[in-house]
Amino acid sequence: MDSFLVSNRPMTAKDWAIDAAAAAASFLFGCVQLMLTASSIVIPDLALRQYLGMVNVVPDASVFVALALTTAPLIVRRRCPWPVFLFCFVAFLGFQDAFSGFSLTIVGPAVALYTIANERGRSEAVVGAAVAVAGLLFVDAPSRTASLAFFTRFQNIAFVAAAAFAGYAYRAHRAYVQATEERASEAERTREEEAARRVEEERVRIAREVHDITAHSLSAVSIQAAAAERLIDRDPVAAKEAVATVRATARSALDDIRSMIGVLRHGDEAETAPAAGTDRLDDLVSYLRGAGVEASLDARSYDSSRVPAHVDMALFGIAREAATNIVRHAGARTATLRLALEDGQARLVVEDDGRGGAPVPASDSATAVARAGGGHGIAGMAERVHLLGGAFSAGPKAGGGFRVVASIPVRGTEA
Repeated sequence: MDSFLVSNRPMTAKDWAIDAAAAAASFLFGCVQLMLTASSIVIPDLALRQYLGMVNVVPDASVFVALALTTAPLIVRRRCPWPVFLFCFVAFLGFQDAFSGFSLTIVGPAVALYTIANERGRSEAVVGAAVAVAGLLFVDAPSRTASLAFFTRFQNIAFVAAAAFAGYAYRAHRAYVQATEERASEAERTREEEAARRVEEERVRIAREVHDITAHSLSAVSIQAAAAERLIDRDPVAAKEAVATVRATARSALDDIRSMIGVLRHGDEAETAPAAGTDRLDDLVSYLRGAGVEASLDARSYDSSRVPAHVDMALFGIAREAATNIVRHAGARTATLRLALEDGQARLVVEDDGRGGAPVPASDSATAVARAGGGHGIAGMAERVHLLGGAFSAGPKAGGGFRVVASIPVRGTEA
């Protein structure tokens, strides 16, 4: 932590070089001012110069030594801002009347005050400026004419006030630039995190879609192929129909995957097939029936025209995953799909009378569902609902069987 006497500011070789150059420049500026005021260049009229108390002589070495005492400490101005300022200012006041006809420049104390304002902040800048003004008003006792003394005092006060203001202004500017850079860096980091998050979401979405397509289609292909194998000897016509169903299902799955790959390769320019919605629920019923499950669909209370397309597609994806699970895992004889639009919610219920499974509590978190043992399929359904701000539950129902319930609000899900 910085103290009043010494600052803990880290100093590089470049910083020391800059401060040494500032001290040298201040000394040279004071030398030029001495030479100008001691010659007839500024005021060529001899009578006026004598009236003002100015002599036409060359300053001796003692004058330059005194000037050096007011500027040389600037080499350590940033490491010891207050000691440097006080030393330079006291030396300046002490030498004001030590040399007849000469006036030392206040550039040394002014640079030291600038450093305090720049390094230490507004409050210390105000204190330093007040000390300088008070010293110039009450300590500096001029030995020249009153008019020249007034002009010199006014000039010196203006210099120290300008130095304090310039130091604080540069400090404020530096803080503003730093804050702007930090905001830009934070914005860049946020953009990178957002891009990474979107990539991860897209990866999960693609994985879920591929899972839905392959699981549903391969289950149907497996069932129809098994049926064709059983019927090929005793009922060739039925076996031929089963093989045709296998071919159509495989072709549809390939089209879906080809469409998805086209999006990945070409972005929005890819030609894709319309996404599946609840208008294809009849295909799921046919799929269940083809697997030997007596299935029914009740969508009388549902109006797809009042439901956003992304919600409608999500409901179909959930129903497709639930139907695939029934065929692959439940061993059910009957299944019911109910779809309704009530109280601003699109509600899907899929029930079967199969073996059921471990209870999965109602949750809007895919992670919680997965931990409960629902597997990737149920976790994917829960994730779809959660992203759309809905509620999801899946678990055994009373009397046997399994129930999947998804409720998604039809408004406010655009995000």
